[in-house]
Amino acid sequence: MGSIKVRNPLLSKKLKRTETRLLIIDDNQIRFNQICEQLTANEHRVQAYLLDDIKNFEKQLHLTWDLVIFGRAYDLKVDQALTLIRASQQPNLPLLLLKPDDYDATQYTSYVRKGIYDIINLDYPERFYFGLIRALSFSRLQQSQEQLMTELENAQSQAQALVEDSSKAVAIIQEGIHAQANAEYLQLFGLKSEDDLIGLPLLDLLQPQDITDFKFRFKKVSQGQFEHGRFDIHSQNPLLAKQNPLKIEFVGAADDAIQITIDIENTAQNTVPAQTTADKAAAKPSTYQLVNRTLAKQPSSANALVVFSLANCPESIFQADWQTTKNYFTNIQNFLKEQTNVPLFNVSNGLVVGLFQAESPAILESKLIGLNSLTKPQLLTVDQHTYPLNLRIGYVPFTPDIQNESSFEQLISQGFANALPQQQEQHNSGLTLDLSFGESNLNVIESAAAVPQSYSESAIIAAIRQSLDRGEIHLKYQQLYDKQDTNLYTYEVTSGFIFNSEWKSLTGLIDLAEDPELSIKLDRWILVEACKQLHNFITQYPEAKLIINLNKFVLLQDRSFPEFVSKLITIIGSRLSHPLILQFSEEDISQNLGDAQKQISLLRQHGAEISLRDFGHSIYSESILKQVDIHYLTLHSALTEKLAADDSTQELQEQLSIYSEIKPVEVLLRDLNDMNLFANAWNVDARFIQGDYFQKKLDHLIDVQDQ
Repeated sequence: MGSIKVRNPLLSKKLKRTETRLLIIDDNQIRFNQICEQLTANEHRVQAYLLDDIKNFEKQLHLTWDLVIFGRAYDLKVDQALTLIRASQQPNLPLLLLKPDDYDATQYTSYVRKGIYDIINLDYPERFYFGLIRALSFSRLQQSQEQLMTELENAQSQAQALVEDSSKAVAIIQEGIHAQANAEYLQLFGLKSEDDLIGLPLLDLLQPQDITDFKFRFKKVSQGQFEHGRFDIHSQNPLLAKQNPLKIEFVGAADDAIQITIDIENTAQNTVPAQTTADKAAAKPSTYQLVNRTLAKQPSSANALVVFSLANCPESIFQADWQTTKNYFTNIQNFLKEQTNVPLFNVSNGLVVGLFQAESPAILESKLIGLNSLTKPQLLTVDQHTYPLNLRIGYVPFTPDIQNESSFEQLISQGFANALPQQQEQHNSGLTLDLSFGESNLNVIESAAAVPQSYSESAIIAAIRQSLDRGEIHLKYQQLYDKQDTNLYTYEVTSGFIFNSEWKSLTGLIDLAEDPELSIKLDRWILVEACKQLHNFITQYPEAKLIINLNKFVLLQDRSFPEFVSKLITIIGSRLSHPLILQFSEEDISQNLGDAQKQISLLRQHGAEISLRDFGHSIYSESILKQVDIHYLTLHSALTEKLAADDSTQELQEQLSIYSEIKPVEVLLRDLNDMNLFANAWNVDARFIQGDYFQKKLDHLIDVQDQ
């Protein structure tokens, strides 16, 4: 017997027939040369580009690459590289990490979890090569899939164009009798339903002028001689007078039946200039086809179409110029894309459909429940002006493969009429998420600190009170980036409301000093609403936690506040021991240090963690850090601005070193809203970084990396 030679298909010449395009991030030309030589020695044709800075990397991502190999870089870290890749036109582009000098094998899983394809080592050339071609094979498969999907889309568009060019009436005939037919066939013969057709003889409808010739041909077809199945007839049926001569074709069908196809002349096309099949094939696919293609690319166990439409349209939009009106409707879709992070499809002006998917019906329902916050009155910015936006949102679960435009319209109709699911208030613990925290819960305010009621209530306070009564206070959620990749789902919660067609933040609002009781009621409401969102969100991400910004009165004057927080933590039902981090202003703590220390201690005993915001910009910061029991710090914006230059970045790092010597605290840098600030944040010892560059403030909880 001869021997059988086993060969790994990855080692075949298939990967070598196409040029390998490598984007290599490194500050060492020698390693770059080694990588290229290793591939060329194995008969690969290589095109490689070397860089070591973030701006050049972002620029190169506009081109198509097979692999990214990361070594060392001047101002680019691997976490940033991964973030930029996900936001590029090749979000699945594999990144291989050259083994770092301080690498420990126990770190492998954490590297893979954060998005690295594999870790490779140039010290072992053959193993390095095998790792590289595995990644290259995956990359080529991804590219092939994208190419095949594009070709499929083109084929579907061309097929659609052919159908439009030549509509066909089709029926199934058994022993000369109609068994079933499509809508075009029924319409051709003036029938309302298939029930009116079934059982009718074919001859009764066709009424051929030369009946002898037709019977002869039909007999041949019935015997299976379908080469005689295509011919023309003249019909005496008055309904078909404009269709003569009829172009008929008989072909075989299941169960020894025969299918008849009649070409239908599209009279509508005769009234407009002719359009070639090539022109139609180049036309954009319909919305339902786009939905189907998205489903083919990313299949899912649970799917729903969410229908976003306008509940009403502001009169001011129709009084504006055309460009403003046009941009208003365009910006609706931009707003929804930012808020949902799912594929969106524009059906018409003011009506957008989103495809929501999940691995289970429970997780899908959790996503849909979160969308309820978008039904509150919103503001939409158009050309530096703000306009009201009021959305109506509905949904419909569906199974993949929408058959045609009619089926899609039916889904839209159902989704439009079907309101979003609401959160169940009852939790497994038996406790209820009680939203009716009335005045009886707020009479714990110390009378000595209460403001006399003889003042005239300001317009802002009146607006807050009205917004609170209507449930129109907005909570904004912004995801944090954890450099340690362990607390991936931590979100900061801020609050605000719409006042005189502008956004007004409630965090640290001076006007609330006029009415401490309202301030406490407001903060309790914010806590309840945020905890409702968290309770729903942990269905998707069980390790999610919130940093909730509050004002001073609820801390200093509401003596039942710790028990209230404890109850909320129980109701959330998180598997984390501390899912809530309550954040107060450093200035408020500094001015009320004694009382604040006592209340913070009580809150910690009841299961909450404490953070200070706007920290580090006063002469008292270090003293407060020594005296107050906290574990989180959110730095003042003035400190964030130091990241704009290298010298001031070093100053910030020195300041953070002093804080860490006083007490081990987790530091958050926020408002990193551009690439430069976000990049430089990696050069200081702040664990959490946050800003629009990673995820903007949103009206509900979503993971920026979902989808």
